[in-house]
Amino acid sequence: MIATGETTMTFGEEWAQLVAQARQRQSAGMRLNQLEPGSGGTAGQAGTGLVVRQDDLGAVGQEAFLLHGELREKADIVGAGADKNGEGSTARAAKEFADRNLAMGGELYTTLSVWDSQVKTVLQMCAHISNHLDYSKRLHAHDDGAIAAALRGRDGTAMPVSEISKYVR
Repeated sequence: MIATGETTMTFGEEWAQLVAQARQRQSAGMRLNQLEPGSGGTAGQAGTGLVVRQDDLGAVGQEAFLLHGELREKADIVGAGADKNGEGSTARAAKEFADRNLAMGGELYTTLSVWDSQVKTVLQMCAHISNHLDYSKRLHAHDDGAIAAALRGRDGTAMPVSEISKYVR
């Protein structure tokens, strides 16, 4: 038994109460693939769905690709001014400060490490966006072709609307 203030509850009662509360929160918060109640929209109505055009995907993917290339060149302070050993000028400065027992040396190493980690994360995100949108663009072009082929009769003519409407619910 669990004492909660003045009320004593068994574990089973408390568990049932927690489950009921969780179900209440879930039903109030979950609305997938539907319009808000009372919004007045209907399926198929213009403006109620997500519309993405091939050109949009390509443009965003291209921008992510360009940003990736520019960041790789300009944001690399770890490799900037690298010497024959491959050590960048910022890392060399941090080492020089540390060798002279200046706290700034360790802090500069930390800054360099955090910066490099964050730049690599942004580079990965740009590459992921670019690759994903390129893939999506190709996939949707293939899907569009398959749908167009399926909506043609055996003789290659367009399927009549009366035939198409059989597939729409």
